[in-house]
Amino acid sequence: MLRIMLLSLLLSCVSLTSAAQAPEKPFVVEYYYQAQWGHAEEFLQLFKKNHLPVLQKQVELGRLLSVKIEKPRYHATEDGRWDFRVTLTFKSAATAFAPFDEAALAKQLYPDQATFRKEEQRRFEILKAHWDVPIVPVE
Repeated sequence: MLRIMLLSLLLSCVSLTSAAQAPEKPFVVEYYYQAQWGHAEEFLQLFKKNHLPVLQKQVELGRLLSVKIEKPRYHATEDGRWDFRVTLTFKSAATAFAPFDEAALAKQLYPDQATFRKEEQRRFEILKAHWDVPIVPVE
């Protein structure tokens, strides 16, 4: 009986050690942005100026593995239209949902907070719709 208990304990420890050493799986989210008609380029300019550097800093910090911005080649119908897709690959789902002070990072990157807030306000004023789609692989 003691041998069985010791064997069970050993297997549990091996199992826990293996789980702890398992590599974290990246967590991918696609963020879709639809600007008001005629304002897509203005939105992109403000996004690249004020938000992309915050995302790139998170890549440097290791929170994000990558940031990719894409746009459709052609227009879709208005109900299915999106202007930009930003794909963020987080280190893991746990990293994606862990508390992170993005505002503090923005304050560090943009000392002129009045201008930053004004430009971010404009970016959101011309945004018609925005939605997030977490992506999972299909085997």
